[in-house]
Amino acid sequence: MSRFREIVSHILASALTIFAVSWAAGFGATLGLQLYDEQYAASILGVALALVFIKPRANQNTQPARLIFDAVCATAALGSVGYIAWGYPDLVDLVLLRPTDGVIASTIAITLIIIGLQRSAGNVLVGLVVLFLIYAVAADMVPTSMEGRATDWQKLAGYLALDVNGILGIPLKIGASIVVPFILFGVLLSNTGAANWFTDFALTLMGRFRGGAAKIAILASALFGSISGSAVANVVATGVVTIPLIKRSGYGARHAAAIEAVASTGGQLMPPVMGASAFLMAEFLQIPYSEVVLAALVPALLYYVAVFIQVDLDAAKLGLKAVPKELIPSTKKVARGAFFLLPFVVLIVLLFAYNASPATAALWSGVSLLVLTQLLGEKSAKPSIKMLTKAVTDTGLAVVDIVLITAAAGIVIGVLGISGLGFNLTLALVSIGGGNLLLLLVLSAAVCVILGMGLPTVGVYVLLATLVSPALVKVGVEPKAAHLFVMYFGMMSMITPPVAIASYAAAGIAGSNPMATGFSSVRLGWSAYIVPVLFVFSPTLLLIGEPGDIALALVSAVLGIWWVSMAIVGYGARALSLWYRLGFGVSGLLALIPAKAMASGYLTDVVGLCVGALLTALHVWGQRQQQATP
Repeated sequence: MSRFREIVSHILASALTIFAVSWAAGFGATLGLQLYDEQYAASILGVALALVFIKPRANQNTQPARLIFDAVCATAALGSVGYIAWGYPDLVDLVLLRPTDGVIASTIAITLIIIGLQRSAGNVLVGLVVLFLIYAVAADMVPTSMEGRATDWQKLAGYLALDVNGILGIPLKIGASIVVPFILFGVLLSNTGAANWFTDFALTLMGRFRGGAAKIAILASALFGSISGSAVANVVATGVVTIPLIKRSGYGARHAAAIEAVASTGGQLMPPVMGASAFLMAEFLQIPYSEVVLAALVPALLYYVAVFIQVDLDAAKLGLKAVPKELIPSTKKVARGAFFLLPFVVLIVLLFAYNASPATAALWSGVSLLVLTQLLGEKSAKPSIKMLTKAVTDTGLAVVDIVLITAAAGIVIGVLGISGLGFNLTLALVSIGGGNLLLLLVLSAAVCVILGMGLPTVGVYVLLATLVSPALVKVGVEPKAAHLFVMYFGMMSMITPPVAIASYAAAGIAGSNPMATGFSSVRLGWSAYIVPVLFVFSPTLLLIGEPGDIALALVSAVLGIWWVSMAIVGYGARALSLWYRLGFGVSGLLALIPAKAMASGYLTDVVGLCVGALLTALHVWGQRQQQATP
């Protein structure tokens, strides 16, 4: 029976990938197949929903009753969602009349989405979706300011399943059309040896410096993480190599796990892909994709600068050496794999120079990777029918959870619209903030961390962009700043206890205490809790503003991060006293405040930069005096 399930799941997964790739490549139009975008999205959802119940999982219940239940659910998923996809043109025209067949198919689909969601994303998101559905049918019974418009189930089911603002809306369309090609690209990178080459590349660049093993993890995870679409997947993919290497270099298990967790999480914030969230953000904001990338670039670089500086200072403090020479790949070996960088060049050129769609750019990047590997790659990594078949299947299996989560996000978005809850939530957050932007940001950050727990990148962003961003935009926050703010704090849920799944995954590989690893991750990733607040108050860090203001903001931000990192680690050129740590911490925080963030912003920059520079000079002078003393 298990073998039969495996075969069926592989067939469905392959069909999903092939259909998605064909759609992205425009083959449907070439063959004369005319489909609404909603029909395509529904088709992908139906297959993904069936896969949730069919594909084998670890620790799966194999009782006959459970197997029968799974088979029935998979069949019902294909039947109900397939019916919606097939009859969509007629059903959507009749939705206001509440046709019986449409209501039944919609009800089955919504029910199965909830059941499947529990298997793919856990109970937290399921509870949230169910809570929203209950609110939709009983909104008029909710007291105080959260009272909304109640909707009977027949109308609600049809609206959620058929309207473009429901399940078949933007999140699912993006997940079904853009995410699939990028996941395929990521799978091909792994299967062709590119992921291992990135690690070797990082070893060659950073292995000869103090704390080189940790710096390797930072670089490798940043390179791979943007494509992976999941902080946890990035931890597992790169951590199995980097964490043992970090431990062997002298770092403790907890510290090694924290470095990998923070570096992997940051990959989701790093342009150009940002775990596919960049494309969603462009759609939500209705701006060119290039604007999202430019806005996200500086905060992401500051994040990694902070991590890199702390790792370097920790290495100096602990007296750690470089990676042993025998573990560093030869320059010749790394040079032979340099062609793995070319697909990324293709990706960026197509996106920015030719304004190609993200899906098209991802597909051509994958094609270029296969061609280059065939011509220049190792014999064992050259594309073959077996490798390509496995890549297609693995992609389909990997995308299932994302499709289910984006469908669930569509339910939430639909309820927000039809009930008026979106307006009420925005009003409630603004009212609680009481006109105090800083208080509103703190409340929003807490909501983002809580709601982001346990969700993949795309799910985190879609949910928070829908629930929290409108409140920030309502009080005058620049829209790009608002959306990046919620994404940052949503991603910080990956390393923030008590549900720090990226930290816990790294702890499992390192053999460290999960909770302690989480708190170490928070220390390393401290900049991600501060920088978003700063770019909300002053978008100069998003490259918005006058060139002089932007330049000042960048210089002061880098110096501020350096000084605060010294204060946190307690080390610079030598160990820092308590007073030096306090001085560097205060001057660093003052320097971090952009000049345009407040009326006295220029003054804080000047004071912070001057005090920090003075402390640095005194610290270096003291170190030289100490060295000169016999």
